[in-house]
Amino acid sequence: MQLQPYLFFDGRCEEAIEFYRKAVGATDVKILRFKDSPEPPQPGMTPPGADDKVMHARFHIGDTMVMASDGRCGGQPKFDGFSLTLTAADDAEARKLFDALAEGGQEIMPLKKTFFSSLFGMLADRFGVTWMVIVDDPAQRT
Repeated sequence: MQLQPYLFFDGRCEEAIEFYRKAVGATDVKILRFKDSPEPPQPGMTPPGADDKVMHARFHIGDTMVMASDGRCGGQPKFDGFSLTLTAADDAEARKLFDALAEGGQEIMPLKKTFFSSLFGMLADRFGVTWMVIVDDPAQRT
């Protein structure tokens, strides 16, 4: 069994995917647009003018597949009640990932040494997705 996040960017999905390509090296991007659906949309499921918007996308960040969509294309993505966590191999990688994701976003907790990691920090990226970046410390695993 696998668990993958499915993120709804409310009309900004393609922009988010391009940002994640640059910020965290997203790869293997596949995009299906509303206009490419083999079946007509259910009434009320697709707003007018959304033909070129992303109906479904998938990409990889490291070993994890992330799925995404433009959803109803209202322009106000909202991500509450969860965070995506990136585990960096070392402090240099953690800084690089944190700084790239923070561009245009908001720092919640600065990247710093903690009792459980050599570096840990939290931020909300420019789309409102909350991220935690941590350096794995095998001695602190439970």
